[in-house]
Amino acid sequence: MSARPTIKPLPDGPYLVKGLDHLSNRKGTIPCRDAVALCRCGGSAKKPFCDGTHARIGFSSAKLPDRVPDRRQSYAGRRITIHDNRGICAHAGHCTDGLPAVFRLRQEPWIDPDGATPEEIAATIRQCPSGALSYSIDGVERRDPEEPRPPAIFVAPNGPYAVTGGPELADCEFGDGASREHYTLCRCGGSKNKPFCDGSHWHNGFRDDDN
Repeated sequence: MSARPTIKPLPDGPYLVKGLDHLSNRKGTIPCRDAVALCRCGGSAKKPFCDGTHARIGFSSAKLPDRVPDRRQSYAGRRITIHDNRGICAHAGHCTDGLPAVFRLRQEPWIDPDGATPEEIAATIRQCPSGALSYSIDGVERRDPEEPRPPAIFVAPNGPYAVTGGPELADCEFGDGASREHYTLCRCGGSKNKPFCDGSHWHNGFRDDDN
């Protein structure tokens, strides 16, 4: 196994993953070889692995012009500043479900950095799988876990690949302020911001009952 695993999104094809020890889903560990191809068109019958369906259905890995803009905004409070890039959000809901006084659906501004304690906000942001959220206290930004994590990919139920531990994502430009330690990759085929998840799986009926 290589010291640092790599994930290479192949043009109009799967993710080629090399050197990864930790691939899992909600049921546990998924055995994998040193090099595996993970489906990202959403159509494979062998999910999470590719079976070549992308070629048959004409899958395109292109970003779409009407995607949410790649732009980070900062919301400064009395004791904490919250940074957010909607363009790379996977809409996992940990923020809005976990701390609705701060992350306020259908309100403007949608983030109130004084709506909870800095400790509560930091704990909630640490659950963000996409890296869209981070925070600063006393001018020091905190984006990634203090303790290193082993490189891993979790196949989220009916959702994206949640990548942690910093595998190298080859030939891809990260979003403004994005984490390279953790990020989410589309596997439903519908994201407008491929290879990153944009929450499209919530709207296009993507299902994967085996993972």
